[in-house]
Amino acid sequence: MKFLTGLLAAVLLLIAGMGTSHAVVRIADDRGGRIGTYVDKYQDLRQSGDTVIIDGLCASACTIVLGAIPRDRICVTSHATLGFHAAWDFGTNGRAVTNPEATQMLYAMYPSQVKRWISQRGGLTPHMLFLKGRQLQAMYKPCYLDAQASALKPASR
Repeated sequence: MKFLTGLLAAVLLLIAGMGTSHAVVRIADDRGGRIGTYVDKYQDLRQSGDTVIIDGLCASACTIVLGAIPRDRICVTSHATLGFHAAWDFGTNGRAVTNPEATQMLYAMYPSQVKRWISQRGGLTPHMLFLKGRQLQAMYKPCYLDAQASALKPASR
């Protein structure tokens, strides 16, 4: 009888846990876009509880994920590359003009270790800074399922 009660309790705990499972979102080949769009996108992702796998390029506004999602819910594969630069707007004649206020807002979103890394390289400028390899894996946990992560489809959120 104790065995049956224990088995029933285990099954009930398993069923209860199924409702709280979270999905995995893979980011790869994301060159960014408008900051506001990414803030909204990642706010929804943060609330979902999903885990984020960075498995390729995540550049520009895509990097907001680092400040929006808790660090323990982000992992990076050996293919992960983060690209950082100053925020910009279209100026006269369609030329890109650095937006200091938006750049400061973007910088403020990053975790301290990422800010430190950016500062050590001259800050956010119009030129792209790439964080990858050992330096990136020292800041974020590695995804040990590199092969499986590469086979997943990119997020379409």
